[in-house]
Amino acid sequence: MKRVLVSVLALSFVLGLVFASGAAASQKDAKALVEKAAAFVKANGKDAALKEISRAKGQFDKGDLYVFAYDLNAVVIAHPKNPKLIGKNLMDVPDTDGKLFRKEIVQAAKTKGSGWVDYKYLNPETKKVEAKTTYVLKVGDIVLCCGTYK
Repeated sequence: MKRVLVSVLALSFVLGLVFASGAAASQKDAKALVEKAAAFVKANGKDAALKEISRAKGQFDKGDLYVFAYDLNAVVIAHPKNPKLIGKNLMDVPDTDGKLFRKEIVQAAKTKGSGWVDYKYLNPETKKVEAKTTYVLKVGDIVLCCGTYK
């Protein structure tokens, strides 16, 4: 009985830490998922990577965390959640505050190679516009992205 109680307390403590650091963990997970996609691009080539990134419930679609990709002109070239976006140039489509965040995403990729871009976006889970941050990583002529709500 004592052993069970200790186990339950330990699990409660760990879960408390996980939930307390939710945003940081999500950002860490987003970056890790993008880096995994980058390794996949390098190992399997661009075409295979874009196909895999676009696959719903594939290895780069973890529910609320998923990788999507733009070309260097902000044309969507891979998306597992909304395939209707593929082929669309979204450079001049702003967030709800008027911020041209995709322009910022492409600019960060071109000038720094990687980074974080903040904007507001409709959360499909809550159906509310929320603050979001997206990790961006340029691999060749692909801009890999994964965002998380703050």
